[in-house]
Order: sequence, then C-alpha cells, then structure tokens
Amino acid sequence: MPGPRWLPLESNPDVMNAYMNKLGVDTNQWKYFDVYGTDPELLMMVPQPVCSLLLLFPITENYEKFCREQEKNMKKEDKNISKDVYFTKQTVGNACGTVGIIHSIANNLDVITLKNGCLKSFIEKSKLVSPIEKAKLLESDEGIAQCHGDSALEGQTKAPSADEKVNLHFIALVHKDGKLYELDGRRDFPVSHGPTNAASFFQDAAVVCKKFMERDPTLLQFNMIALANAQ
Repeated sequence: MPGPRWLPLESNPDVMNAYMNKLGVDTNQWKYFDVYGTDPELLMMVPQPVCSLLLLFPITENYEKFCREQEKNMKKEDKNISKDVYFTKQTVGNACGTVGIIHSIANNLDVITLKNGCLKSFIEKSKLVSPIEKAKLLESDEGIAQCHGDSALEGQTKAPSADEKVNLHFIALVHKDGKLYELDGRRDFPVSHGPTNAASFFQDAAVVCKKFMERDPTLLQFNMIALANAQ
C-alpha cells in the first residue's frame, strides 16, 4: 500500500529558510543560499562555512542505471558508514525536499542550535531507530507535515498537485566524521564519497554535484542550494 503524498517543495532558498524557521532553526545563524555553479569563483560567492549542500536533479534512465551499478559494487564492499550519520528512507511521496532539509540539519547539530518544536522532537525520537522506521515516523508526524504543506504553497510557482508525477529529486550532501556522504531517501543506505573536512567540504560536495550533471549533460534541471553560516 503506497504511503501518503505531500505537495512538492520548491527549490527556493526563501521558501526553505521560512520552512527552516518554522522547524526551529534560527535563520539569523544558518540559511540556505543559491549556488550558481561548480566553478571555484561561483562557490566563493556563497557565505562560508557551508555545512550541507542540497542538490535538485532529474531522475533519468542514465541516473537509475548508474545507481544500480553503484549499489551492486557497494554491496560487495564494506560500506563503512559512520554510526553518527543520521539517515532516513523516504516513504512519503514528494517529501524529498523535507527529507533533504532534515538530513542537512540532523547531521549538523554540533553547529546548528535547534529550538524546541516538531523537528527537534522528531529527531530525538527517531535518532536510534532504523532508516525505514524513521520514514514511518515521518509519515505520521503532523507537525512536520503541516510545516511542509504551508511551505509548499509559498513558492513563486504554482505547486503541482500531490498526485502529479514529479521526476525531480532532492538529495543532501553532508560532512560527518571525516567523510562526505550523499543522503538520498530513495536509496537503502548513505553513499560515502570519500574523505573530506570542514574546510574542503563545500568544494568536495560541488565535485559530486558536477558528476551528477555530467551524467545528463543535455538537461538543465539541476539546482544547488547550500546551508551556510548566515553571520
């Protein structure tokens, strides 16, 4: 039986910052910013430090084929994922924006202060359960669902209906325990992209995003949004 479906969230820093505020993040401290490209001079336009990078991209046959091969190889190897990585599956349709935001925040609570509210409560009750159990808890979380629904209606473009098929998808890239992780609720586990550190994370994450773009070079529906220090 399929899970619930929400309205898609617009890939727009203003919408996401208002959403984060509702979830309990002080956007005077941390905010989402547009990233206009992967070239070094474009990355330098974003306030530093960056603690997470969201990528919106089209799900294509090229991408699906790459994922199948990647997962086949990863199952043969020791994935060696840090136990400190907060990772949830996605069982709510169109909730990839919210899942990306949760991944961005939950993996950076060493630097982001989260006020009492629905997101803090959700992370506390879900942090020790499996990724699929986290997803089931999100399905029934009325506070986050309400915040998501309100934010999905605040975009500059008219939100498609919850039942409309959307082939664009958000993932989050984060730094945890010396590694760069790709967190995607459609996948079964986090994907490690190798070593990184706080100083090089943003540049390293941009390289990962560039590879996504190179797999489908004729498409334009890619968008990067960085969660960066607003001060």
